[in-house]
Amino acid sequence: MTRQLNRRALLGTGLLAGVSACTSTPTPAAPPAVSQPPPFDPRDWASVRAQFALDPRVAQFAAFVLAPAPAPVRAAIERHRAGLDADPHYLPPGGDAPDQAIRAAAARFVGGEAGQIALTDSTTMGLGLLYSGLRLRPGQDVLTTEHDFLSTHEGLRLLAARTGARVRRVRLYDHPTTASAERIVEAIRKGLGPRTRVVAVTWVHSSTGVRLPVRAIADMLAKVNEGRDERDRALLCVDGVHGFGAMADGVADLGCDFLATGTHKWLFGPRGTGILWGRAWDALSPVIPGFEEPSFVAWQRGEAPAAVTAELVTPGGYKAFEQRWAMPEAFAFQEAIGKDRVQRRTQELATRLKEGLRAISHVTVMTPAGAELSAGLVCCAIAGMQPQAAVARLRERGVAASTTPYVPSLLRFGTSIVTSPEEVDRAVKAVAALR
Repeated sequence: MTRQLNRRALLGTGLLAGVSACTSTPTPAAPPAVSQPPPFDPRDWASVRAQFALDPRVAQFAAFVLAPAPAPVRAAIERHRAGLDADPHYLPPGGDAPDQAIRAAAARFVGGEAGQIALTDSTTMGLGLLYSGLRLRPGQDVLTTEHDFLSTHEGLRLLAARTGARVRRVRLYDHPTTASAERIVEAIRKGLGPRTRVVAVTWVHSSTGVRLPVRAIADMLAKVNEGRDERDRALLCVDGVHGFGAMADGVADLGCDFLATGTHKWLFGPRGTGILWGRAWDALSPVIPGFEEPSFVAWQRGEAPAAVTAELVTPGGYKAFEQRWAMPEAFAFQEAIGKDRVQRRTQELATRLKEGLRAISHVTVMTPAGAELSAGLVCCAIAGMQPQAAVARLRERGVAASTTPYVPSLLRFGTSIVTSPEEVDRAVKAVAALR
């Protein structure tokens, strides 16, 4: 007979029973009251911006780096923190399985199922769980691109070191402003081998702002996979962090097999949170032991779990629970505004910024002009000035920007729901003054 465990059991009469048996377990106290957030009208962009505690003197174009949280998310974090501080046995109202509530909220947002979602701390953790857990058969290989970030390239290098699989990279465009969906898809198609098991790409490139046509790539791979054995099917794995929360696409729109993303960037969720969505969990092995019920049931029986699931892939251990448990409020905040409205706002502001920067003689915009191949990131180069110096000079003028961690590095802006048209014009004017 097995015993079902949840976090309360783990803390009380479960894993720590030897300790807790020496003490009494009082009835959990209600957490202290938290001050109410300011009024929120999701139809009004000024009201949306007012939900954030950002310094109003700074035009924020680097919020996506480690996003601030809006008032409902901050209130939830504080509520859960106060509850845990008052009683370490505290759990959010509504049951003893808060992770299931998070999965359900995430599933509604991405258009998937709760059982398809593993909970992570970041995009990098999600990609690490994915590429460290993928099982490759002899002769299978991996395809990625020259444009991907360290998290993908290093994750695949470690995969290759573990399995001996060959990892190949293809170039999708020579210059980001001349990128085309057709060439991108064709470059990936030509890079495929007969035993390519993994196709690893990034939805929106943090190096240039190019947004890949993920759906078109998925459709191409679907045709390639028609004649393949299920165990040889090419899996489309996507680093989605700079599209997730900025673009309206769900997983059905993208058509990928796995999507890793942090929820503390464009979604403006709690720091140190993320998800890994997947529909091919049987291709993975868990990397870190899970703490969900299936893990404990199998362990107590002295058996291995019957099948790999998103729950088993979710790393166990104790977390910053006040942050994790506030994730549903982040999804609800964006859903209240409307995913389509968020995308339109993001891209309209990015277009306004690109047009303004292109009119400056000493600025070269490196991001595609069209919205079909871009999102909220806008990258550029300033003649005679290093990006780091430009960031410092802009900050003096009340404009927060960032640099790309690539060679060569570029000056980078991100338009989002915390940005206004007036701030875009202010940023353009500040860049024009950089000489």
